[in-house]
Amino acid sequence: MTESANRIFSGIQPTGNLHLGNYLGAIRNWVTLQDDFESIYCVVDLHAVTVPQDPAQLRNSTREVTASLIASGISPERSILFNQSRVPQHAQLAWIFNCVARLGWLNRMTQFKEKAGKNREQASVGLYSYPILMAADILTYKATHVPVGEDQKQHLELTRDIAQAFNSHYEVDCFPLPEPQIFGSATRVMSLRDGSSKMSKSDMSELSRINLTDDNDTIAAKIRKAKTDADALPSEAAGLAGRPEAENLVGIYAAMASMTVDDVLREFGGRGFGDFKPALAALAVDQLAPIGARMRELLENPDELDAILDDGAVRAEAIARPILAEVHEIVGFLGMPVK
Repeated sequence: MTESANRIFSGIQPTGNLHLGNYLGAIRNWVTLQDDFESIYCVVDLHAVTVPQDPAQLRNSTREVTASLIASGISPERSILFNQSRVPQHAQLAWIFNCVARLGWLNRMTQFKEKAGKNREQASVGLYSYPILMAADILTYKATHVPVGEDQKQHLELTRDIAQAFNSHYEVDCFPLPEPQIFGSATRVMSLRDGSSKMSKSDMSELSRINLTDDNDTIAAKIRKAKTDADALPSEAAGLAGRPEAENLVGIYAAMASMTVDDVLREFGGRGFGDFKPALAALAVDQLAPIGARMRELLENPDELDAILDDGAVRAEAIARPILAEVHEIVGFLGMPVK
């Protein structure tokens, strides 16, 4: 079945070291989406090679991210879980979209400017055009909804522009205009060493983030060493203004405990971090330790992970192939029958 009024697609890069920010900001919400959507989740290894990758590390990271998703609650039975390069329709549709999108659209993409930095002329063409591949990822399945964070909204807008341009040019109603799926509960997790910077796997300091692979002692130690200020916690959220590290830790506690920030501060307001950090560490260990344990178990059986990705790719291609065949027919290509 190629059509669905309730299909969601999302992808994550296989760069390894998934951390608490990835979990609270995205993965945990992907788990809940399985209840309401036909869910397709992809480890986007084609996107990963827009920058140089060590082949062996890329394979390992693909398995590690797959294990992270499963350990966090993504079900390979309820959802479709695969790595992008196994389904050739992504790259094939991306080429057609390369011929639909306009340079001016890509020139407005702010992430390329941020990632390329001062070495723009040395950046790969793939890094420049990867928002088009992202559009193909989504529209290969005619996904109707896409969970997005603030940094991806612009790319989803480009996807909608490409879908609309294709439909208009060929005078068809082929592609839906996917809607953003934005969560009020998505948490922007900041560095444990700098409350003004996002928690990132690229940060040189291991103390800046809690990795999903960290053991109990490491999680507790990182929270204990997290940067704070000398003041006690306030009794209401307004009192966190100008205190980024305090705001970050309270926000993490609220997200993990499924509480509001005000609820957390009603409990801990007036108390110092000497009381708050042990409570946060206990909560983090309680939630993350089972994920880490399940990840380690899965990673000890790489053949099992590969079989899961194989099965997911077969199911994904069963949706993608007839959609691409439809696109070929619209464009005027010969020789791609629908199986």
